[in-house]
Amino acid sequence: MWLKPEEVLLKNALKLWVQERSNQYFVLQRRRGYGEEGGGGLAGLLVGTLDAVLDSTSKVAPFRILHQTPDSQVYWSIACGSSREEITEHWDWLEQNVMKTLSVFDSNEDITSFVQGKIRGLIAEEGKGSFVKEEDPEKFREGLMKFERCFGLPEQEKLVTYYSCSYWKGRVPCQGWLYLSTNFLSFYSFLLGAEVKLIISWDEISKLEKTSNVILTENIHVCSRGEDHYFSMFLHISETFLLMEQLANYAVRRLFDKETFENDLVLHDPLQITKRGLESHAHSEQFSAFFRLPKEETLKEVHECFLWVPFSHYSTHGKMCISENYICFASQDGSLCSVIIPLREVTGVDKADPANRGVSISTKGKTAFRFTEVRDFEQLVGKLRMKCNAASSPQHIVNTEVALGSASESPKDFDVGPSKMGQKDNSKTVSTEALMTVYHPQDAENLDSKMLKEKMKEQSWNILFVERGHGVSMFRTKKTRDLVVRGIPEALRGELWLLFSGAVNDMASNPGYYTELVEKSLGTCTLATDEIERDLRRSLPEHPAFQSDTGISALRRVLTAYAYRNPQIGYCQAMNILTSVLLLYAKEEEAFWLLVAVCERMLPDYFNRRIIGALVDQAVFEELIRVHLPQLTDHMTDMTFFSSVSLSWFLTLFISVLPIESAVNVVDCFFYDGIKAILQLGLAVLEYNMEKLLTCKDDAEAVTVLNRFFDSVTNKDSPLPPAVQQGSNLSYTKSDHPKVDITDLIRESNERYGDIRYEDVQSLRCRNRLYVIQALEATTKQNVLRVVSQDVKFSPSDLEELYELFKREHFLSCYWNVNSPVLQHHDASLPYLDQYRIDCQQFRVLCHLLSPWSHCANRDSLALWTFRLMDESSDGLINFKQFACILDIMYNRSFTDKLKLLFKLHIPPAFTEVESLSPSKGGDLSKEELIHFSQLSVSSIEDTLESDSLKSSPEKGKGKVDIQAYLKQWQDELLKKEENIKDLPRMNQSQFIQFSKTLYNLFHGDPEEELLYRAIAVVTSLLLKMEEAVRRLQSPTSPVKSPVAVMEVPAEIPREGQDEGSSEQTEGRRGQSLRGNHEWSFAFEQILASLLNEPAFVRFFEKPHDIKAKIESAKNLQLKARTRM
Repeated sequence: MWLKPEEVLLKNALKLWVQERSNQYFVLQRRRGYGEEGGGGLAGLLVGTLDAVLDSTSKVAPFRILHQTPDSQVYWSIACGSSREEITEHWDWLEQNVMKTLSVFDSNEDITSFVQGKIRGLIAEEGKGSFVKEEDPEKFREGLMKFERCFGLPEQEKLVTYYSCSYWKGRVPCQGWLYLSTNFLSFYSFLLGAEVKLIISWDEISKLEKTSNVILTENIHVCSRGEDHYFSMFLHISETFLLMEQLANYAVRRLFDKETFENDLVLHDPLQITKRGLESHAHSEQFSAFFRLPKEETLKEVHECFLWVPFSHYSTHGKMCISENYICFASQDGSLCSVIIPLREVTGVDKADPANRGVSISTKGKTAFRFTEVRDFEQLVGKLRMKCNAASSPQHIVNTEVALGSASESPKDFDVGPSKMGQKDNSKTVSTEALMTVYHPQDAENLDSKMLKEKMKEQSWNILFVERGHGVSMFRTKKTRDLVVRGIPEALRGELWLLFSGAVNDMASNPGYYTELVEKSLGTCTLATDEIERDLRRSLPEHPAFQSDTGISALRRVLTAYAYRNPQIGYCQAMNILTSVLLLYAKEEEAFWLLVAVCERMLPDYFNRRIIGALVDQAVFEELIRVHLPQLTDHMTDMTFFSSVSLSWFLTLFISVLPIESAVNVVDCFFYDGIKAILQLGLAVLEYNMEKLLTCKDDAEAVTVLNRFFDSVTNKDSPLPPAVQQGSNLSYTKSDHPKVDITDLIRESNERYGDIRYEDVQSLRCRNRLYVIQALEATTKQNVLRVVSQDVKFSPSDLEELYELFKREHFLSCYWNVNSPVLQHHDASLPYLDQYRIDCQQFRVLCHLLSPWSHCANRDSLALWTFRLMDESSDGLINFKQFACILDIMYNRSFTDKLKLLFKLHIPPAFTEVESLSPSKGGDLSKEELIHFSQLSVSSIEDTLESDSLKSSPEKGKGKVDIQAYLKQWQDELLKKEENIKDLPRMNQSQFIQFSKTLYNLFHGDPEEELLYRAIAVVTSLLLKMEEAVRRLQSPTSPVKSPVAVMEVPAEIPREGQDEGSSEQTEGRRGQSLRGNHEWSFAFEQILASLLNEPAFVRFFEKPHDIKAKIESAKNLQLKARTRM
């Protein structure tokens, strides 16, 4: 590797380096101790330790080339190499291309200048096609070289960055280097001859956290496969931890959670990930989540500045954040002031006060925002003007009112499809009114005390709008939150939900989208639409709006349109309850965009098949309970109680447990503060019921306490009619329970737990996501092992190790291949057995590592035929049960079972003629050849009989699932009788020849090899005689050429020392003589009976093999095997 030229004082370096070659201008040196017997003694050990600990080029490469000029003590390092071959190649290039040129220069300065320029040019040329895009390319290239040399991972493994740190082995720290790459966390240390090497896959990490103890003030704790690892003494521990957290979550999302990962195109290609890219992506995610902006927004610039707050007459300090379509501001002085300015609303950008570096931004609402103390404010003004001009072009002019108008002016008919027979949809147009205004219009003349309070609330908000602005660009301050906590007025609820959730921006950017979606989803019939139809009448059934076709039709349209928009989520229970409440206060299109905001931004991954987001937030809730309510956690023996009881709180935002008039106040706070509001309220509920919960003897009693509490929650200021209020309809028997006003409860939750910061919640979410997904994976493993253990004889521990190897091989193919077929087929909604599958190439790797027959010369062909035998669905993938059952036959079954397996491998559909395109490789097949042969279709009698059943089998994970077909398939599997050897088809002549070759290859190297070869010859001759006799009896008059020559001439038995090739030549000649005759065929019973008469055969196949040793070897070699491939 060429290096950026740096000065080296040779006088100080001679103790560490040994000169190997030199000429007038260059010196080639070797690091002392490298390549010497015994490591070069004590000097070599000391040098090795220095190389591992110090951040220097020498830690990377044991060879280097220096440029020298006569009569000078200063040398320049220009190249290094990890091997003698590499450094020799550089040396030869210098002698051939540079040496002759240097003689033309007159001065040493000119020579040095020319050499430096040439080397820099070579480095620039090399860098064009490399992945290196870090801040210090030279230093990073050195680290990359050390990473590749130490760990031997495939070239595609992308190093992101590396850090100097200590790794604790017990109580002893090992100083070394931590390497963070796309798929692995790796550590390397070399101290006084002791080498420490650690490689952990990100997808195996279940816990990643910053901790501290008595010995280590601050360290990073990593838990993988039940083992704890501690890293400390980082220069920038927060930066390191953040990057580790991002890489771990990236790997988890890519490999386990395909649904959310596929929507994230920024990090789709693992080969393009860089440290800067990860940091930028994290900041953009945090930015869009904090300001509730569309996910597509990326943070472009951040400026520290002051914003003038006109109603408070002071400037608040904070940060201005700029993306493609928004200018946002958040204060950092505790005033909780924030502003969101869409560029579509901006009318002008000007320099306000050059002395104070001011920028003034005017909006359509006639509000001017004045920012001061902005660095490079003149350039910023120019950039913002350009952005505003682009946003104000005709195709970008969008208005929320226009979007709403287009929805109402273009009504579409909506048929609910064949699955909804017998139901009439009387409301065929998209509704333009919130259901509350239709069913509960406010009577302005008859104002009771509650209505008067409601009008006072509205007046408070109107005053706020006058002071702080009205619409998307309003100032949001502590007073705004205080008004939200008191409850948003009924008349303003829909508008403010839309504003605080950010749904107003989505709707403004996509005018007419919802109406178009309703039209497209018209008449669709999927599993989602069936589930929607089933739940429509269960959504707030006590409310009059959902006792009529008007409300039911609107709910159906919104849910079906969303299922059409996002088929990966489709429809999930609890979405109907949430959408019902949204439709009460928002127009139909607004309710749709509110649902989009909740499902895709505010509650990410809540409504997918595994509700991962809800499980993550439950784990966060448990952590907060431990911190804030320790006495409760001390009393509870099992914290899972809180998870089970709180799941509905998170999925429905308390709507399913609280009366509707109280629940809407919770939704108010949720749209303003996000999940933080739900967590705070959950803690307040538990604290309020603390004394009763501490006296509970079991979970059922605790659930009863909480249910009674929720029944007692009221909203004394709700203006809703008594017929609608659920709290007012409670029976008198429950009236003795003290009433709790929802406003007081929410206010108390804010006062007690308001110090929980948004950043803390996000950090807890990241940490617990790893734990939750690994817990789900553990459940999957337990279910798979429980099913497979019934069919195999492996011990539970061996079976678990085999599963881990199988799953790891599945992931190894995903690490470096964006379009990996196994990754594309991975679907968490599939049955447990089918969630992880491997293709033929992966099976070959595992077969070579684990099969007792892997020493066979034609092992690639054997692996191919075995895979084809297992791939019953012909989709090129097999599951763990199929894999384990095949290994079980090889290791644990009887002689007959093993022979039957070999027999089936040499008849269709498993068998196919295999011939490598590269004769020099012998029996080895390339990956392309292996995939090609695995997909070849070879028909057999069984295939013909089973083709109809395969066609009728339910299609997994795609569209509508045929449940009846699944049940029938399951019943057939249960009733499937054990395969009878009489049912096996006969083996023809060419297949028998290959069968005999395989046996020869299997016996090679066995202590009884010669005896086994003789036995093959005897059995072959016997079978041919039997077939000859049968044919003569069946047709005594037909002339059949006698194979006496084959039977009577003794087989050429390989003697000791005879190579395997000669035995194959023997089989080849035998095959040629057989092909000269009529087609012969043999039944399995004939072959079995013949081989049972040969004790050497029986001993060979019944000889026990140690699967534990194979597993241990495979664990060490699996990654290396993948690298070689």
